[in-house]
Amino acid sequence: MALLASEVEPILAPQPRGTTEIPHRDVDVEPPVPRPGLGKPTAEERALRWSVWLAAGALAWLITTRLVPLTGLPWLVIVWFACGLLMTAVTSAMTARRVDLVDRLMESVITGAAVLVAVALISTIGFVVHRGWEPLLHWNFFTEDMAGVGPRDPFTSGGVLHAIMGSLIQIGIAVAVTVPLGIGTAVFMTEIGGRFARIVRTVVEAMTALPSIVAGLFIYTVLIVALGIPKSGIAAAMALSVMMLPIIARAADVVLRVVPGNLREASLALGASRWRTVWHVVLPTARPGLATALILGIARGIGETSPVLLTSGAASFLVLNPTDGVMNSLPLYIFSTVRSGEPMAEARAFAAATVLLGLVLALFVIARLIARPRSNKPRLRHRLRRLVPTVWRNR
Repeated sequence: MALLASEVEPILAPQPRGTTEIPHRDVDVEPPVPRPGLGKPTAEERALRWSVWLAAGALAWLITTRLVPLTGLPWLVIVWFACGLLMTAVTSAMTARRVDLVDRLMESVITGAAVLVAVALISTIGFVVHRGWEPLLHWNFFTEDMAGVGPRDPFTSGGVLHAIMGSLIQIGIAVAVTVPLGIGTAVFMTEIGGRFARIVRTVVEAMTALPSIVAGLFIYTVLIVALGIPKSGIAAAMALSVMMLPIIARAADVVLRVVPGNLREASLALGASRWRTVWHVVLPTARPGLATALILGIARGIGETSPVLLTSGAASFLVLNPTDGVMNSLPLYIFSTVRSGEPMAEARAFAAATVLLGLVLALFVIARLIARPRSNKPRLRHRLRRLVPTVWRNR
């Protein structure tokens, strides 16, 4: 529609210098209407949710104790969760739209799943600590081995020093073997690529589901039977390496593929070679993710029993040389001690399991501190600047 002359004149008229005002026509614009029920809940919505779950708990108690013969805490929790979902759906359908109904139901399901995992983890740790707290009160449990100690001896004699040192030595050797091989495999699959890289990725993905007993049998056949190496800590470490290698390689492959491609392009544009780009840019950028891959590998290897059962053997005394005969470890000590059937031996086994949980937690914290993320942008600029004189020197 053509504009009137009275509307054109203000636009064509010269504006004073220094003004930025642009004439416009008045248009009625309605402000956006907020969507109720999504995002941060209001105080009324929070009160409604709490009241719904309290009412669901009362209804679940009435059903499990008066109407249906479903006794026990697990049945009460299951019926409570089902009643809570049903009542949440009914109240949301009365006061909200379909999208709000789906949002609240999925929030309840996800929250329930998170609570279930947390309860399972806390209950497992609590049960293990409760069964093994008495031996942990004696310092000799951490400073002595089990040489000359029987399953019925008191807790004031004997300990798990030999098992702790054996686990640390075996997992240390396994980490030293698997980290270069796993990260190197991931770099080959991510940075090199090609037809052979797809084959390697398929093999790595298949090995992640490898049973632990198969890894133990492989090392037992190759090292102990074929090469004549006796059962020792080094053989157990090799068995753990077979278990940890596909985990670390697969996780590192996923992490390296997440690194932005423009960082590689910037390094290559400066004239750096492919391996310098990987060493100075790609790997430092993916360091937190590589630490996570290492944590996953340690978690898979440090608790394995069947590989070390076939390859290391059990010893009741302290052995620090991984090539000098049998070497015990915490999983093997727990397995061999809990089979005795003696109450005091079982208490020692649960105490050793508590020590194993603490050892895993300590390794996780150390790995996280080593790979603590820092400010990426200044460090990336510094790495790229370091590449420039290196490239010019090599010309």
